[in-house]
Amino acid sequence: MAEPARKNDVAAPAIVTYDTSPDRYRHWKLAIDGTTATLSMDVDEDGGLVPGYKLKLNSYDLGVDIELHDALQRIRFEHPSVRVVVITSAKDRVFCSGANIFMLGQSSHAWKVNFCKFTNETRNGLEDSSRHSGLRSIAACNGTTAGGGYELALACDEILLVDDRSSAVSLPEVPLLGVLPGTGGLTRITDKRRVRRDHADVFCTLVEGVRAPRAKEWRLVDDHAKPQQFADLVKRRASALAATSDRPAGAKGVALPPLAREIDDAGYHYPTVDVRTDRAARRATITVKAPAAAEPAEVDAIVAKGAAWWPLAMARDLDDAILMLRGNERDLGTWVLKTAGDPSAVLACDDALERHASHWFVRETAGMLRRTLARLDVTSRSLYALIEPGSCFAGTLAELAFAADRAYMLALPDDGARAPRITLSAANFGRYPMVNARSRLAARFCDEAEPLSAAKAAIGVPLDADRALALGLVTVAPDELDWDDEIRLALEERASLSPDALTGMEANLRFGPGETMESRVFARLSAWQNWIFIRPNATGESGALKVFGTGNKAKFDRERV
Repeated sequence: MAEPARKNDVAAPAIVTYDTSPDRYRHWKLAIDGTTATLSMDVDEDGGLVPGYKLKLNSYDLGVDIELHDALQRIRFEHPSVRVVVITSAKDRVFCSGANIFMLGQSSHAWKVNFCKFTNETRNGLEDSSRHSGLRSIAACNGTTAGGGYELALACDEILLVDDRSSAVSLPEVPLLGVLPGTGGLTRITDKRRVRRDHADVFCTLVEGVRAPRAKEWRLVDDHAKPQQFADLVKRRASALAATSDRPAGAKGVALPPLAREIDDAGYHYPTVDVRTDRAARRATITVKAPAAAEPAEVDAIVAKGAAWWPLAMARDLDDAILMLRGNERDLGTWVLKTAGDPSAVLACDDALERHASHWFVRETAGMLRRTLARLDVTSRSLYALIEPGSCFAGTLAELAFAADRAYMLALPDDGARAPRITLSAANFGRYPMVNARSRLAARFCDEAEPLSAAKAAIGVPLDADRALALGLVTVAPDELDWDDEIRLALEERASLSPDALTGMEANLRFGPGETMESRVFARLSAWQNWIFIRPNATGESGALKVFGTGNKAKFDRERV
């Protein structure tokens, strides 16, 4: 799970991997009791992902969050009878003190931003599972809950706080560190908790936070209890939330085996995904492969195949590939998205996903695909889809083309046998919403009814370049004579532009009109927090984040910009 030190990266290891398993956890304990899973945070102070800091007071770094992400995945798939996850602390009088400040102080800008993004995605995943899969969550804050610890609590369906006259919830980033509660804190207290603006202003500037009675009055928590009654309160609320879930009783889970990933000088290689890196061109080519053989169509056979079922296997491989590239290959600013294989095999899987959508395992697989594609959407890389002979942009895999900033499709009007096709399925019209709660096609067409209706009318029809271009599904369709030069020039041009400007441009253009809490979280991370992290008031030699714990006061540039 680890790696430091690229040039200019104090805290980053040589290679970070994002997969783990319960037998390797150092920071979390998972216990299952009927319909309730309890995730107890018990951070090993000496278990930092890299040297140079101690994880005191249940503070966390990327390694802690990788374990949380894995634990939630295992609850989803391996424990389908669980209806409620209780997140609490195994330490006395502290729930979580947030992201480790000394880790942040020694980390590069890129490491901090990637860390915040992964943390956001894990917390959004909690809400996604509650919304789509009936997996509820409770934050049982049995001690001080500060910064990122409170942000983790905010991602849960309910927040319960012990009333022991000392425990409080707080977001002290602004007064203590000169940064923002950047993993959803500011957004969730307004958009989700509906905290009044003046109360939120006071709360976000109080280092000591707000204790139980006022926290409930201000909607910062849902309920509180004295220490002697706290366990009973948690149990009662877990039982009540479990009653609202339709997760199945008595279902047998599906084990998630280790990923079959190989890493070499050429890139990252998985059974269903291949990543080729070209560092000279600052580019990665990601090829997603269709099923190599017929996949089961009936639900019993699908469950029996388990994690090897192509939709889940592909989602796990692609998700890991995205994380590996984001964390370890930051110079590769352009990702070329390709597919390969038999479109009918993908469409058959789409049909199974549609017909068995209410079955818990199929539903969780669709959820994994949804979150993986959303992770691609919010990745700060230029995404170009290339639709060539042998491509398989059909149904679920067509979402890769619609996630791309541009899609190029080879036109072969005189060679129907070789001409690539795009084939739409029902999956392209809402099964995998983006973080703005729209399908990628709806966002593409700015919610206009006419182009969406025309695209829907083409479901199941293999579309050549002319038809796809006419329907607005691709950006441009060069012929064979122009293809190589057009693609080469497009990729070279992209690589020549400012990465910072591209990140801002892409984040603004990808999601179309309208916002959700989730899209606002990522927009604020990309803009506000990204900017604040490089300002001297936060990260300069006398900035608040740098001098924390030294006894020195931060020196601020008082100019408002």
